[in-house]
Amino acid sequence: GIVLVAINPYEQLPIYEQDVIYAYSGQNMGDMDPHIFAVAEEAYKQMARDEKNQSIIVSGESGAGKTVSAKYAMRFFATVGGSASETNIEAKVLASSPIMEAIGNAKTTRNDNSSRFGKYIQIGFDKRYHIIGANMRTYLLEKSRVVFQAEDERNYHIFYQLCASASLPEFKDLGLSKYFYLPM
Repeated sequence: GIVLVAINPYEQLPIYEQDVIYAYSGQNMGDMDPHIFAVAEEAYKQMARDEKNQSIIVSGESGAGKTVSAKYAMRFFATVGGSASETNIEAKVLASSPIMEAIGNAKTTRNDNSSRFGKYIQIGFDKRYHIIGANMRTYLLEKSRVVFQAEDERNYHIFYQLCASASLPEFKDLGLSKYFYLPM
């Protein structure tokens, strides 16, 4: 299949704007510069033409921009599929499980809110290829972070949120004040 190598520039660039989405929409792979929108367009076209499910695999190291690339692909689908009028559809999909984000995200040396698990995002389209829904499954949670953190890294956010709430009456019975292994 198609392979695109992308980097995370750590700042917003004008190469992901709405006009760039429209520029890649309807184009054939290779007609324009390599881009996440070119990959998304190819998957979208093949889904519509062949009426078969498509997959885009986004892989890389921590801090490489996997989640950001997934957001851009979802924004592309929402725009070309006529769903762009819905406010930030990609944000809605990624925020669909805030509890999982708290449980599965941690501070690393590269990212203050690094996802420590894999995500499988399944986007549903109707017969006109408009997004009608999505779900996100998680897998491969890094359990080692529960008991060990590298230097300058933190444990999962949920532990800090629970410990910060330990003095609240509704949390008293959980005995959270007994935990001392969490480096702040």
